Amino acid sequence: DIQACLAILLCSEPRQYPAMGIVLSIFYIGVLVFGFLGNFLAFCIIGCKRKRNSTDLYLLNLSMSDLLFTLALPGRISYFIQAFSWNFGDWACRLTALLFFMNTYGSIYLMTFVSVDRYIAVVSTRRCHNLRKVGVVRWICAFAWGLAFLLNVPLLLRPITSKMGDRVACMDLNNIEGIFKHPLIVLISCIIVFSVPVGIILFCYVKITLKLIRSARRNSLPKRIGNDKKACVVSMMVLIIVVVCFSPYHLIVIQFMIRMITYQTSCSEQVKFKVSLQITMMIMNANCCIDPIIYFFACKSYKKKLLSILHRTGVTFLSSLGQTSSQSNSSNQTAGLS
Repeated sequence: DIQACLAILLCSEPRQYPAMGIVLSIFYIGVLVFGFLGNFLAFCIIGCKRKRNSTDLYLLNLSMSDLLFTLALPGRISYFIQAFSWNFGDWACRLTALLFFMNTYGSIYLMTFVSVDRYIAVVSTRRCHNLRKVGVVRWICAFAWGLAFLLNVPLLLRPITSKMGDRVACMDLNNIEGIFKHPLIVLISCIIVFSVPVGIILFCYVKITLKLIRSARRNSLPKRIGNDKKACVVSMMVLIIVVVCFSPYHLIVIQFMIRMITYQTSCSEQVKFKVSLQITMMIMNANCCIDPIIYFFACKSYKKKLLSILHRTGVTFLSSLGQTSSQSNSSNQTAGLS
């Protein structure tokens, strides 16, 4: 059937629009610049601290994850600028995909542990205080890295580039059929690797909030209430970032896998799914720029340094504007006299 073959061809090789490449390249250039600056600052400040606590170690590893992610961005930006054509070979594409998705799940797990750490510090100090010891936290971070790697190591085991006419596609949604060949496995994996961390983060936020309310009612010491409030804000920011950045991608995958299990999806549904994945992946990758918000609320030294930089930048900018304005006024006065 020629019509059926044409439909399969259109589904497997959707048209790439030049405008999409421009939008994606601009977006990822922004992610590269702001993500690198924010996370590099955090890495330097926290890494140079003589005494690091449990929260510092989690944030240090989170900044490392985001910095590794930025290493993959120049290749992707080049890919989008060159009209979705990959010129660096299959193994470079595999490593890029590994860095992309290791950052996704590494960030989710590390932020989950940040929430658990805040929960232990506020709610369960006596029972679980050993989990906040620096030596234990190092092992927990190693576990998060190892789990993120194991989840994504299959990306290294099969080619993920493909010849599409006169271009080579890398991490392209044209290959999505191979990735989602087993919808039930993908569905279960998504529920486990995403829903469980979100549930833990939500639980920690609710328990910390309830503890804060009880402390306020008992008129506890202002310092204690301040610490609880800080933990509540950090947990809330983690919850917002995880929900806003990572939920759209996983919800899109989950709902489409349910469709694939229940009935044969149409070509139009597959095309919409692929476009949705591209958009939600952009939102997911934006977490690299948003993570510094967690550092700002959780780390005093980062907050102090960032505010100092912003203050100096603002003063310099305002003074330069003042000089430009005064020079303009003086030149106008000189012109008026002449």
